[in-house]
Amino acid sequence: MNSITDAIPHFHARRRLLSGMGAMAALAACGGGRVPHAAKVIERQIGVAPGVSLHVRDWPSAGGDSDDVIVLLAGLGANAHAFDSLAPALARRHRVLAITRRGYGASGKPLPANDANDMTYAPATLVADLLAVLDAVKVQRIILAGHSIAGNELTLFTGSHPRRVRGLVYLDTTFDYLASGGYEAPEPTPFDEPPPGPADLASVEASIAYARRINKHWWPALEANWRDALEVLPGGAVQPNTPPAIATAMDMAAHNFSPDYRRVRAPALVITVDPGTLRNLFPWLLQADPATRAAAQALLDFIRPLRLADGERLAAALPGSRHLVLRDGFHSDFFIEYENTVVDAIEAMRREGLQ
Repeated sequence: MNSITDAIPHFHARRRLLSGMGAMAALAACGGGRVPHAAKVIERQIGVAPGVSLHVRDWPSAGGDSDDVIVLLAGLGANAHAFDSLAPALARRHRVLAITRRGYGASGKPLPANDANDMTYAPATLVADLLAVLDAVKVQRIILAGHSIAGNELTLFTGSHPRRVRGLVYLDTTFDYLASGGYEAPEPTPFDEPPPGPADLASVEASIAYARRINKHWWPALEANWRDALEVLPGGAVQPNTPPAIATAMDMAAHNFSPDYRRVRAPALVITVDPGTLRNLFPWLLQADPATRAAAQALLDFIRPLRLADGERLAAALPGSRHLVLRDGFHSDFFIEYENTVVDAIEAMRREGLQ
C-alpha cells in the first residue's frame, strides 16, 4: 500500500469476501438488540426458481394491520436473522418479512456457472426472487428496506415494479458501487480483522468466541445470524455454509452494478452512517501497535467525508427523499444500535404519506 487511497478499495474488498465468517460478525450491536422483542414469527421456505427456495421470516403485525407490509433485505453475507431485533420492533405496527437472499443462510445455494455472463447472482435475478416471494405470500404492495448492497435490489425492483412499492428505506447503502470502483479481488491490508484459525473453527462455540473478540458488542440478533451462516461438519468443526464461489459471484455482481435512480418514483428514506471512531470501523485494532492505529485513524478520517457525500448524492438522486445521518455508528449494526431512531424515521415517512 502506497497511500491511504490505495488501501480503501482493498480493505473493503477484503471485508466483503470475509463475509462468509467475518462480516456477519459485524452485526454485533448495543441498544435495541439488548433485549429481544417478544413477537410471533413464522418460518417459511418459498420456492423462487427450479431447485431454489428462500428462507423468509414472517412477523404478523401486532397491531392487526396485515396489509401494511415491510420487507427487509440484508447486506452482503448476512441473512434474515440480522433483523431479529429490528423486525419485531417494526411488527408492532406492520407485518414484516425478512428474506435471506439465495446463496446464504437457510436459502438455496445454486452454484454459479464459470461464465462471465452468468446471471445466477446478478441483481436482476435477486429482484426476480423477491417478486416470486411476494407473489407466493400474496403481498401486493410493500415498504422495501435494504441494507448495504441490498440498495441495488431496492432501486432495480422499484424501477421494474413501481406499483408494488409504497416506500423505500436505504440502510447505509452506496450510491453506485460500479462508479465507486466496482469489484476488486481481495488483497491483505494492515487493517484486516484477524482471520479465524483452526481452533476458532473447532466448534460453534469456538467460532462465536472468535466473533466476540473481533466485534464491538455481541447481541442476540448477531448470534442468530452467525449460527444461521454456519455448516457444522462431522466431528463438530464449522465452516461458512456459503461456498466461496457463491460469495465471490455475489460480490462481483453487486459491485459491478450501476443503479438507475431515474425510474424510482416511490418516497424514500436514506440513512447514512458516520462511523466517527476507530471502534466503529476497526474494533479489532484497538489493541494494535501505535503505528497501525495511527494509519487506521488516517483511513477513517479519509473515509468519513466520502461516506457522507455519498449519502447526500443518493438522497439527491431521489427527489423528495428524507436523509438521516446517524453519527458514531457501525455500518453493519447501526439498525440495532439505533433501532428506536430507525423505527421512528420509518414511521415518520409512513405518516408523511406513501404511495
